[in-house]
Amino acid sequence: MISEPSRYYAVELHALPSRIGQVRRIVSAHLRQWHLDALVDHAVLGVTELLTNVHRHAQPDKRCTVEIELLLDRLTVSVRDHDPRIPRAADLDGADAGAFDSALDCAFDSDASDECEELATSGRGLAIVGAVSESWGVRPCGDDGKVVWFTLSAPPSVPPVEERVHVVHVPPTERAFTEYDPFPVLAGHAG
Repeated sequence: MISEPSRYYAVELHALPSRIGQVRRIVSAHLRQWHLDALVDHAVLGVTELLTNVHRHAQPDKRCTVEIELLLDRLTVSVRDHDPRIPRAADLDGADAGAFDSALDCAFDSDASDECEELATSGRGLAIVGAVSESWGVRPCGDDGKVVWFTLSAPPSVPPVEERVHVVHVPPTERAFTEYDPFPVLAGHAG
């Protein structure tokens, strides 16, 4: 059975540093609008890494499309570019857990310290995507490029609370409180 996406958004751009920041804000805003606040940090980190790869490595140009799609309980974030070369994640199996945790801390911390500069070697972007996502992969599109994607588990959706308004209609002849004065307005309170 094929289902329609419950939420979908796409944006085309040139993967330039100034645009990457804009896309981070766009993705964040859409996820918050979709009530997926818990996924914002990992989704924004992942899309930043993918767009940075396009900026640094894609040929012949930096044009790409970012898509976010929520289908049932899974959010898929993907970046399609026009370079058919397939990226590979750096092997971090040999790195100690503390170094990798520090790299993740640096990725989330907007204030780059000397330690973060020291850890900021290339080749860790896809490994970071793999660490913060449920799954990730690459879908070749022949000579037209590729799509690099990752998924995050979405929290179960909570049905929106239906606002109920109860209106009571009282015929004019049955107005019980017409002989009372209105409540007085207290000093400092708007009436």
